[in-house]
Amino acid sequence: MREIRNYIITGILIGGFLYLFGPNMFNNSILINEVSTSSSSYQKNVSYHDTVKKVNKSVVSIYTKKTLNKNIFFIDPNERRLKRRDLVPTGQGSGIVVSSQGHILTNFHVIAGSNEILVRDYAGNDHSTVVIGVDPFTDLAVLKIGKDLSPIIFGDIDSVRVGDVSLAIGNPLGVGQTITLGIVSATDKELSPEGYSYQRYVQTDAAINPGNSGGALVNTNGELIGINTSIVSKGGGSDGIGFAIPVDIAKYVLTQILEFGEVIRGFVGIVADPNFRGNGIMISALYEKGPAQNSGIKPRDIIRKVNGIKVDKIKEMQNIIGKSQPGDLVEFEIQRSSDRYTVNVEVQKMPTN
Repeated sequence: MREIRNYIITGILIGGFLYLFGPNMFNNSILINEVSTSSSSYQKNVSYHDTVKKVNKSVVSIYTKKTLNKNIFFIDPNERRLKRRDLVPTGQGSGIVVSSQGHILTNFHVIAGSNEILVRDYAGNDHSTVVIGVDPFTDLAVLKIGKDLSPIIFGDIDSVRVGDVSLAIGNPLGVGQTITLGIVSATDKELSPEGYSYQRYVQTDAAINPGNSGGALVNTNGELIGINTSIVSKGGGSDGIGFAIPVDIAKYVLTQILEFGEVIRGFVGIVADPNFRGNGIMISALYEKGPAQNSGIKPRDIIRKVNGIKVDKIKEMQNIIGKSQPGDLVEFEIQRSSDRYTVNVEVQKMPTN
């Protein structure tokens, strides 16, 4: 009787053990720990979703067709004869909606030489375009479509700092709208070694690939700080060195084109010496019968001030003269040998060729 009781007690103990621990011992299911969407750690996750949501409808894709002078021949299966047809390759880039009236800002090189330009908006709708104006000096162009879209907000270039987070938005390699993240590496980068350029750049390490040209570089507030335009790469892909046209230059070119159909820049006919390292800017040559030559300025004169502003870099003088309008008088303080004098030069419109 005692043995039976022991068996019963042992059975009860084993049964209880299996009841409590058996499911975990013989169950092959795997328990997955998941974060709760209401937890504080989930809410604190770093994300730029709101930034992207704010600007993605303002960035469009641009597709172009260019007719070359070359001809190809093919046999028309319907007419059964040899026919000639132009070779029409296609190009692709990005653009930015800058007004509620359908104005699009992009790179000039994206549309240069194109016979047909198509804009595809965020929703995938295609729009035919007209070219309002171009500015090859800054590689910018303004297009217009017959559709009201959501315009981007222009930022302030003076508030952009090295180390700020930047997001590049565009249509790289034709894969559709893509966002890449980086930081601002420089805010006033020059790529022209001679100093003759109306261009400077915001440098970023955000990935910029072919097709990003004309797209937006924005800050974390979703404000435009640059127009993505080029990369420096040995292999043609993104190596972390990308350049964008600063928003202040883009805004100036846009307003000029909308008002005049072109960018009107001042011209006085001075060629400066990029290798001069003294104080001021040395003149190396003058345009024949140009405004500066007609005013008595000579080669090897050193320009100390322009409109009372001290200048030591070519771009400083270029910026003052370039933003002057035809008919304006620009005052130059000149040093010739040991003498100093001032001369007023009447600005002309910069020739386009």
